[in-house]
Amino acid sequence: MEQEEYSECQLHNEMETIEIDLLLEGIYRYYGLDFRNYARPFLKRRIWNRIRAENVSSISGLQERVFHDPYAMKKLFCDFSINVTEMFRDPSFFLSFRTQIIPLLREHSEVRIWHAGCSTGEEVYSMAILLQEEGLYEKTRIYATDMNNNVLKYAQRGEFPLHRMQLYTKNYLAAGGTRAFSEYYTAEHENAKFDPYLAKNVIFAEHNLAADRSFNEFHVIICRNVMIYFNKLLQNRVYNLLHQSLSVSGILGLGSKEGLKFTSIANFYEEVDPIEKLYRKIK
Repeated sequence: MEQEEYSECQLHNEMETIEIDLLLEGIYRYYGLDFRNYARPFLKRRIWNRIRAENVSSISGLQERVFHDPYAMKKLFCDFSINVTEMFRDPSFFLSFRTQIIPLLREHSEVRIWHAGCSTGEEVYSMAILLQEEGLYEKTRIYATDMNNNVLKYAQRGEFPLHRMQLYTKNYLAAGGTRAFSEYYTAEHENAKFDPYLAKNVIFAEHNLAADRSFNEFHVIICRNVMIYFNKLLQNRVYNLLHQSLSVSGILGLGSKEGLKFTSIANFYEEVDPIEKLYRKIK
């Protein structure tokens, strides 16, 4: 009996894998959106959440829905987008950036920073604040990219929920902030509207790490908590893309659960802060 139950479970898992493969391949062929190398546990959770939301009974049913209803595909696309972020997220990362990376950037006459997978923009505005306090913002151009145009539009507004400002203030102070955080925004209804000056040197643009090429050479690339949603094949592609886009002596910042160890580009970097996952390209 146990053997029969195991066989049924195995058969179910194999069928689910086939259905997911067909869904992702179909989305790629029909819409040109490539999620085939995203991490399967992540995709599986998002797919089943969308199945319940669409009130269909199977992955095949969802496939039929997204192929005949572009709005359903748009909602699934949003489900696949990674939008978990906050201002000065992991304050120790920004504190390390302030104390160890900023002195290196002072040597440049101009600075180009790429926030890859910027989501709704909280980390971009955090970086702008940090650079402004360190006197580097005027000579810096920040490129904030994401594959989801909807979150980019949200980021461009520079408005975030007012109720989150208490957490963001705490993060800011722990990250070495030198002013009252409330000086950077004004309260408008239920939102905190950040000073438009902080977006003056920011370019928001669509860019898909899974499919698009390098578009510039940067002194700093921040790509935090994005790689964890990719499988090894896609991770390797993105690591090489970031490597191609980074100037020699440039800085790469990754998420706490990410790192260059065991990647094909590991030997081209030295650790600036191994705990905060800050690396410097040496060749």
